[in-house]
Amino acid sequence: DSITRLARAYNTVVPHSGKILTGGVDANALHKPKRFFGAARNIEHGGSLTIVATALIETGSRMDEVIFEEFKGTGNMELVLDRRLADRRLYPAIDLIKSGTRKEELLYHPSELEKIYTLRGAIADLTPIDAMNLLLSRLRKTNSNAEFLLSMKD
Repeated sequence: DSITRLARAYNTVVPHSGKILTGGVDANALHKPKRFFGAARNIEHGGSLTIVATALIETGSRMDEVIFEEFKGTGNMELVLDRRLADRRLYPAIDLIKSGTRKEELLYHPSELEKIYTLRGAIADLTPIDAMNLLLSRLRKTNSNAEFLLSMKD
């Protein structure tokens, strides 16, 4: 159910290499989960393989933190959920400041990207709760994503 649990499972069954990372993770334990996660790609002559993986963080386990750090930055996108938002029934319960995608310049028109950067600048110093409240209130005043982005002041 998560890349963390997959790595923990491999940590218990792989032959030990003798090289133990911080948190008790054997270096060999991460090899196959990394290969699995790295399998996402475009497939020649059509289609693609998308892998959505979750990672457990802030569990108090050093092993979980080591596993997360090993995978952090290897995906194309990070979506960080925030329990404080869910507790307040603010959905989607996404930490907008910590979440994002890499190479977004390939996904958006330059004028849209400029507005997205403006939005990010506006929420950068806010708490996740205030950022989501601001975004939701602005979205409710518009009828489309294009209209929303046009409402962003430079």
